Order: sequence, then C-alpha cells, then structure tokens
Amino acid sequence: MIDSTRAYTKLIAAFNQNDWPRVQQRAAQLLPVAPHDAVVHFMAGVACMQTQQMPQALDHLLKATQLEPGRADFLAQYARALTLARRMREARLVADEAMSCSPNDPMTLDTLGVAYTQVNAFEQAATAFRRTVALMPGQASSRFNLAHALTAIGDNDGAEQELETGIRLDPRYWKAHLNVAQLRQQAPTSNHLKRMQALLAQHGSDIGAQIYLNIALAKEYDDTADYPKAFEHYVRGNAAIRSLRSYSSKHDEAMFDGLIRTFPAAHDGPVEGDPADEPIFIIGMPRTGTTLLDRVLSSHPDVYSAGELQNFPTALQQASGSRLPLLFDPDIATHTSAIDWRQLGATYLASTRPATADQPRFIDKLPHNFLYAGFIARALPNARIICLRRDPLDTCLGNFRHLFDRETPFYDYSFDLLDTGRYYIQFDRLMAHWNKVLPGRILELPYESLVEAPEATARQLLAFCDLPWNDACLRSESNTAPVNTPNAWQVRAPIYRTAIGRWKHYEPQLRELKKLLTEAGVELRD
Repeated sequence: MIDSTRAYTKLIAAFNQNDWPRVQQRAAQLLPVAPHDAVVHFMAGVACMQTQQMPQALDHLLKATQLEPGRADFLAQYARALTLARRMREARLVADEAMSCSPNDPMTLDTLGVAYTQVNAFEQAATAFRRTVALMPGQASSRFNLAHALTAIGDNDGAEQELETGIRLDPRYWKAHLNVAQLRQQAPTSNHLKRMQALLAQHGSDIGAQIYLNIALAKEYDDTADYPKAFEHYVRGNAAIRSLRSYSSKHDEAMFDGLIRTFPAAHDGPVEGDPADEPIFIIGMPRTGTTLLDRVLSSHPDVYSAGELQNFPTALQQASGSRLPLLFDPDIATHTSAIDWRQLGATYLASTRPATADQPRFIDKLPHNFLYAGFIARALPNARIICLRRDPLDTCLGNFRHLFDRETPFYDYSFDLLDTGRYYIQFDRLMAHWNKVLPGRILELPYESLVEAPEATARQLLAFCDLPWNDACLRSESNTAPVNTPNAWQVRAPIYRTAIGRWKHYEPQLRELKKLLTEAGVELRD
C-alpha cells in the first residue's frame, strides 16, 4: 500500500524538475489508486510526450481533458500532443476549445500559439502569442514566436518590432538575427552587418552564433551584392550545422533506389484509390518557387491553400505498419504491398478536414512529396500533381543558402554544396522514373516559365487542374492567405525575374558543382 499523499508530492516535485522518467514512475504508482485523478493523467501525459511515447501521451492527456474539461492547460498540452502525432484536424479543434476557456497563464498561451502555428492557423497563433507577450514582456522567445506569426500574416513591421525588442532583451537569441535579416531586402545603407559581425567576434565559440549569425550575415551580404563574403559565410554556417550531425549521400541514394524498386512499372490494373478530385499536390525540390506557384493557384476562388501538410506521409506510414520511418526502410516495397489504397486516400482526405471542406479544391504544398508521388497516384487517382522544376544550379544554390528545419533528416544534404548536387541528381532520376511509370499524371512546370510568361503558364496550370480561367491568378501579390515561408515578403510582391540565374553571382564558387551535375547528365539551363 503506497502513501498516496507522499507519492503525489513526489510526483509534483519530479514534474517541476522536468524529470520525465521519474514522473512516469510516480504516475504509474498513483494511477491504480487514483484512476480518475486528472492531474496525475496530465503529468503522465506530458512526461510521455517528452519521452516520445505518443500513444500513451495521447491517452493520458485525453483522459485528463475528459475528467476536467474546463482546464485550458490540459487542453493546450493535448493539442500540442496531437500536432506531434500529425493529427492536425483534431489539434485545431482542441486548441479552439482551450482558447474558449480564456487562458491567462503564459505557458498555456505559448503552447497554444505553437499548436496553432503547426496547423497553419496564424491569425489565432498571433492572438495567443500577443497575450503571452503581454503577460511576459521581458521574454525574448515569446517575442520571436509572435514575430513568426506576424510574418506569416503579412505584418512585417510588427514582426520587425517584436524581433528587435527580443534582440534588445537577449542579443544571444540567435535565431532572431536570422529572421530580422530575412524580413526584407537589406540595403548597403540600411542593414545589420556591423551588429552581427560584432556579436560573432564576441561569441565565435557558441555553436548557435556560428550557425545563425553566419547564415544571416550571408543573406545580408547577398542582398548588398558582396557575393564572395556571402558565400564564405554560407560555408561557415553550414559547416557548423554539419559538425552536429552525420550525413551520407549513399543513404539517400539507397532511399531513392528503394522507391524506384517499389514502382518498377506503370500500374495497369483497376483503379484502386479514393476517387476524390479535390487535392492538388505541388511537389519539387525545396527553394524552387513552390510557394509562388501555390499563391498563383490559390488566388483562384475555387482553390484553398492548406499549406505544407505532413498528412500524406503520416497516413502512409501508419498504413504501412513499418516501425522504421518508411522511406528509410530498406524494404519499402514489402511494407506497402498490402496497402488498401482507397482507404489510404480516404484517411488522408479526412485528416485535412475541416480546413479543406469549404472550397472545391485544395493545395497540399509539401515539396518533398515528390518522394511519395507513386503512392499519391495510387491512393488518389484523380488528384493533380504538379512538379515545379528550376534551373539545377539555382536549385542547388537555393538549398545550400537556406537554413532548413534541423529537426528533420530530409534536409541533411543541404549543408554541403556537393551533397546538395548529389541529392539533386537523385531527384532528377526519380522524377524521370515517375514520368515513366505514371504517364500523364504529373505536370512538370518550369519556374522560369511561371516568371517569364505568367499568363500562359497560369492557363496551362488551370487547364491541367480542370479549373476555369480567373484573372485573379495573375495578381498573386493580392492573395491575402498566410505565408509560412522565410522571405515571405518576396511572395507578396508582384512576380519578379531577378531570381532567375542567381547562380551566376556565385559562378566561381560553383565550378565543382557544375562539373558534378554535368558529368551526371543533368541538363543545365544556359
């Protein structure tokens, strides 16, 4: 017989110390004698979430919200867990329920802001973060989070104000410096170069400073046309990231090989998937203009932009039953041979609701869905798939210049220029394979055509999607939908041509890359 009062005290102490294994241990002791204690379930759920035990986390947090339905903090953590489980539809509904409880503690509000960001509800995220900042005006991270949401909804001035305030509060909040640099085109007479140079000189041994300040300096040197210095800082910043993780291009090559083996030939059997024609998938290498394409297409009144959804990969992973991340499984074909394609398509569609239910079509703009094109084509035979292609040198340079999410392994190639080239070669090979085994299913669209001949390209795009012409597609800068991308100001501007041939600014530094691509048979734009 345990002393439940003492055990409860120890549970709270472990929770306050973020000692998650001990929280789980204490909660397991208490739950047999207090199975209806909402707080015990809540603490157990948070601990499971922190230790990546998501099924248990969801069970405990759901139980906590059921036992005490009016607790905004319980609902907020449940919403957060749902986003981590990629159950975005439910996460949004739970977050809304939490906000309806009028939370007034900063931790709950911050958690809700993050959950709303994950489900692309940036107006709601900004509301939550504004309240967080009002309650904790001296915390740089809250300012940063609010600035991210404001950038997404187009309030660059507000975002800059929050970021600068955050930097004054904590100059070592390194991510804020990069976001300030990305807010707009910097000018020779108005930039942050001296501030960042001084900070890097002072904190050069700090790995965060090495990463974020170097990439931010590179961006501003690029803006001010000092390309040799820009490239030098890109190399330094990416080298700092590379020092923290291992990468082998052979592993990625094996993944591409596995995908090609999974779809060795065109499928000539009966149509198996869900017949819905709502989804439009925009795929391609990152940093190739996919956001601009999304803005052009979603300017059409019949099209909703759902953002970069992880829903299809998540649904496929669950359907496969593979314990490994599916694309890193050496035997992808075996784990997907018995999939119910119609059920997979229906599961994916249901996971996008309710956001995608109000307009006839919706865009899923996750560039790396090019890896899943074969699966998408089987599960959703009437979905449209559009691959944006861009000059290979511009594509590789764009990937090397951009600091991707470091939490996912899909971008590890981008921290070295030649590895980026090797990855592009595999992408080019896979797209050739998809076009062979999925004839007519994928529209390949050159970024350069989208920029140089926007009306003709937009008409081709709409015809492929079986949508009537609408002049709004020529005014993508008037699209008011949120933009969750770095340099969001660029896609809110009228279409411009200055990004075509950007690689020429770095021609001396790209000689080895150019040789690598040419020898692999990749066709380069003149």
